[in-house]
Amino acid sequence: MADSSSPSRTPEPGHTPGPGHTLDYALDDERVLTEPAQYRALFDDLRSRIVALLNERAATTQEVAQTVGRPKGTVGHHMKVLEAAGLIRVVRTKKVRAIEAKYYGRTARVFRYMHVHDAADRPTRILRDAAAEVAVAPVDEVDANVRHVRISPERAAEWQERLNALLVEFADQPRSGDTVYGLTLALYATTRTTLPAPEDTGDGGMP
Repeated sequence: MADSSSPSRTPEPGHTPGPGHTLDYALDDERVLTEPAQYRALFDDLRSRIVALLNERAATTQEVAQTVGRPKGTVGHHMKVLEAAGLIRVVRTKKVRAIEAKYYGRTARVFRYMHVHDAADRPTRILRDAAAEVAVAPVDEVDANVRHVRISPERAAEWQERLNALLVEFADQPRSGDTVYGLTLALYATTRTTLPAPEDTGDGGMP
């Protein structure tokens, strides 16, 4: 089971998180997506970005529309879809020139999901979007590397948990500076071949 594309702190059993980013509204630690409608709501590109933005703070439809560069009516429609799916909600209201402004927030710090329904191709889309961002990033602001190791599926699952924990820690950093940095993690099976088992010479030496 994976986290959403905009994870926040998920304390591990027996782990007490250090100081991190504090949202300006209350929400659950996590929510598991179980309904196809929730998958349809969250795994649309624009709606995923809206949910990610609300990991920063609660915001109005107008604020979100200005940030994503889309018409307020369009963003309002997408936020209603997210609200109907139980992924965001109105967390407070404020009177602005006789108009009641609604501030929306997420319903959970982390949304957990399986790679089914509209999330079936999520890993591919994440890597596609990351590649597009890297392509236009200043070269001195990009660091990337890759390793290939033959390990068991159980060991791979352990590494996936460790990587997810690191991603959560990154997302929980106190907000500062003017630049938004991206951290993309991927652990995947390949079709690469491996060296054959070493030959046994019987004397411990090289053949």
